[in-house]
Amino acid sequence: MPELPEVETVRRGLADHVVHRTVADVEVLRERAVRRHPGGAVDLAARLRGARFGAAVRRGKYLWLPLDRADDAGESGEALLIHLGMSGQVLVKDSVDGTAGVDGTDGSGSGAPHLRVRLTLADGGEVWFVDQRTFGHLLVADLVPTADGGPGGVGSSMPALPQEVAHIARDLLDPGLAVGTPGRAALLRRLRSRRTGIKRALLDQTLVSGVGNIYADEGLWRARVHYAQEAATMSRARTEALLEGVAEVMHGALAVGGTSFDSLYVNVNGASGYFDRSLVAYGQAGRPCARCGTPIVREPFMNRSSFRCPRCQRAPRHG
Repeated sequence: MPELPEVETVRRGLADHVVHRTVADVEVLRERAVRRHPGGAVDLAARLRGARFGAAVRRGKYLWLPLDRADDAGESGEALLIHLGMSGQVLVKDSVDGTAGVDGTDGSGSGAPHLRVRLTLADGGEVWFVDQRTFGHLLVADLVPTADGGPGGVGSSMPALPQEVAHIARDLLDPGLAVGTPGRAALLRRLRSRRTGIKRALLDQTLVSGVGNIYADEGLWRARVHYAQEAATMSRARTEALLEGVAEVMHGALAVGGTSFDSLYVNVNGASGYFDRSLVAYGQAGRPCARCGTPIVREPFMNRSSFRCPRCQRAPRHG
């Protein structure tokens, strides 16, 4: 599943290649890809035709493109909401430079084998939503005010976000959670009030969004914290160090386009990330810890796995 840095990489690509362009037509090739849009494929297409993308915004792993319409004299109060799910991709095909498609296609013909939705732009370009497993989806959503009055997400100053995303907390790449902000202080308080393991708290999207298994394990390793350490027992300084560790890993992944364990993940130009080569904990079972040389261990966690150094990240004592 694409994690937050991968989704942010896609957002940046959309900001560079799609914002300020207008939708001329919409073709839904598989209804399941728009299953969460109340009016189905016909209504989604009708609401997108003639709309211009005003920005590319992200909160956690959700992306949205606010819609401007000429007949509304600007902002429409709606957005195209995108969730990539397990294998979703958003690819931009430019009629000028002939950007290649995916899965071995060259951008010609009908497109990728798993092409689910095609947006044709007024200038001749195209935006493809490709999703092999079809767990992702698109919908046109109403925008609602943010609870704290701040920007809805990374990429726009608009204090609004889709109703479907309103329950999702801000993420560690959001300026609203930067060190020293009221949002960061509130997050620290909420984390330190939890009587649960710190990794479980990090994965709670209502506390802080976008932290998946990979980045949680990497951040915990950097902060020398065991995943089962009770959040309420951690000092403010140690909790802050953990959040900084997770953010550092995400920024490192962003620099090279994400982790890309799954060959299905690519950015809007079809390029994959290479951060998986820099991981020091996740997926490294049996390999020496980069800090002390002790072999990394893999342990079961919430139907998944946790990777840690048994020396640097000692299990908490109970009783």
